Amino acid sequence: MERRACSCFNLFFIAILFTLFGKLSKAADSNSFEDNFSKSCPDNNFETSDDGSTWSLSLDKQAGCGFITKQRYRFGWFSMKLKLVGGDSAGVVTAYYMCTENAAGPERDELDFEFLGNRSGQPYLLQTNVYKNGTGGREMRHSLWFDPTEDFHSYSILWNNHQIVFFVDRVPIRVYKNANYTNNFFPNEKPMYLFSSIWNADDWATRGGLERTDWEKAPFVSSYKDFTADGCQWEDPFPACVSTTTDNWWDQYNAWHLSEGNKKDFAWVQRNLVIYDYCKDTERYPTLPEKCWLSPWD
Repeated sequence: MERRACSCFNLFFIAILFTLFGKLSKAADSNSFEDNFSKSCPDNNFETSDDGSTWSLSLDKQAGCGFITKQRYRFGWFSMKLKLVGGDSAGVVTAYYMCTENAAGPERDELDFEFLGNRSGQPYLLQTNVYKNGTGGREMRHSLWFDPTEDFHSYSILWNNHQIVFFVDRVPIRVYKNANYTNNFFPNEKPMYLFSSIWNADDWATRGGLERTDWEKAPFVSSYKDFTADGCQWEDPFPACVSTTTDNWWDQYNAWHLSEGNKKDFAWVQRNLVIYDYCKDTERYPTLPEKCWLSPWD
């Protein structure tokens, strides 16, 4: 597989973020888990490091684990570093996502990173998806250019009224544009929480459900650190930054489209790492969704 070492994003885009957009200031001022999140799992499925900077979720046959931000956001930059389940993780899904509801409600908007477990020696797959008013079906799957179980890597979402960009280690892997078409399948009206969870999905996650979870390998553990939320914090009935004001870097012109450096990295990802794209699945969609006709390069 072709691999572009340093040009695959490194310093160029970091400079763009800091010089054109302004330095990333954290809306989440503390990386303490208790300051930012609430957990939902038995105590023995959740651990924090001694200094509180790293936290781990585990899955066993009795229970999984998850957490949710205490704050909702509408637009911004959201990032977390994850280290995924190592070894035989077939059937296990680690999800890191944004959602408008604290449940899988029928009218939810959602932006997903889902890491699909594997048998030992097989590559991890990363699935992204977008939901609007409870309807999804916008999946893409990518392979990664590194082993996500060996170390922490950052997974980020840039969300504004013009585009949603999914990043891995600040490399843009997916661009989802606001097409302003009649169906307007773009989530931009409702504030979202950030979630993560680890759960058993062996009916579909690995080779379409052919590979089942081996519970003798449990517990399955994913770890997290360095949460960043630089976005518009929602305050009822609505926050001051609910409209497009361009006061924030993520709502300014340079964040509405990919930079030239982004485009090169994105093109490399498209050539080498895309495993599945709903826009190319004509058996599933004989008439492609309107969104598929919009160029991510604009």
